[in-house]
Amino acid sequence: MPYNELRKDYLLDRWVVIATERSRRPTDFAKPKSEAAKTAVCPMCVGNENMTPPAIMLYQKENGEIKRSQDPLTGERPKNWLVRVIPNLYPAFSPPKQPEDIAQILKSECLRDAIGHHEVIIESPNHDEDPADAEFPQLELVINAYIDRLKELSAKPYVKYVSIFRNYGLEAGASLSHAHSQVIATPMVPTTIQEELNSSKTFYDAYGKCVFCDIIERETKGPRLISEDEDFAVLAPYASINPMEFWIIPKKHAPNILNLTPPEIAAFAKILKVSLKALKDLVNDPPYNYGFHLAINSDAQDSYHWHLEVYPKLAIWAGFEKSTGVYINTVTPETAAESLRKSIKP
Repeated sequence: MPYNELRKDYLLDRWVVIATERSRRPTDFAKPKSEAAKTAVCPMCVGNENMTPPAIMLYQKENGEIKRSQDPLTGERPKNWLVRVIPNLYPAFSPPKQPEDIAQILKSECLRDAIGHHEVIIESPNHDEDPADAEFPQLELVINAYIDRLKELSAKPYVKYVSIFRNYGLEAGASLSHAHSQVIATPMVPTTIQEELNSSKTFYDAYGKCVFCDIIERETKGPRLISEDEDFAVLAPYASINPMEFWIIPKKHAPNILNLTPPEIAAFAKILKVSLKALKDLVNDPPYNYGFHLAINSDAQDSYHWHLEVYPKLAIWAGFEKSTGVYINTVTPETAAESLRKSIKP
């Protein structure tokens, strides 16, 4: 009997068992779509703007142009918005209340207060317009909102990292079903990102090039490539811990999304929509999470390379995974890539 495969992550000190002996087909995970989170009235829908905190950023269309604004602190709030960004009503991180708090944060090695920002990006006036089904112009607006929030939050002296992520489906942690993403700015660099930054720097110092540029060069020639165009590559990572996990990586080296050009934003919107639609069609609209991995510190400009990781919620991590940090993936990345390639509509 042949062995399962034990694989190590490209960068992280993390191992995964690729269970070739009990490997499953992606369609094995297809099941009736779980019910969405239900609320009597959706606070994110048009007409319910007063049910949320005032929007700190709005995209509105006026005279054929997209205008950026924000909600007034008092009075009637605009209803002709296309994207709406609001503070999270139950934030994980909150802005400093006093200027002296910032000084204390900057000199403290042991943080006590979860200082930062936690925002919700309402992606569309249409309740169910998730990225797999959104029109390209709307999805481009969402990406522009990601860029705008990253630009503003990363400029704050107490912010060391900005996490941009999306939870889709109740099982993936979406408490509201209206299409939305979240942004959390933190006063420290999260462990996973810091490990990637360290490993990327080590690789760059040893070989004089970016490890992600090297990954793209290798993976676009192999069986784990899902899709590519001139600007982006979509691949199933060599040691993925989630069944059907895939990454979207820009071919142009950059530490974050701040300098994406309009054509690159359009290309990213297209490949994101196409990839998520393939997943939706293949596994009957499964819950998923996605998150950007990026760097905002100047030291990582040459060595780090931003990318988006998509984690379908198709497996349950049990005692072994939780107690060891070693994961068992029952869909080989090669099978995932092949299946997603076949599901992509031309």
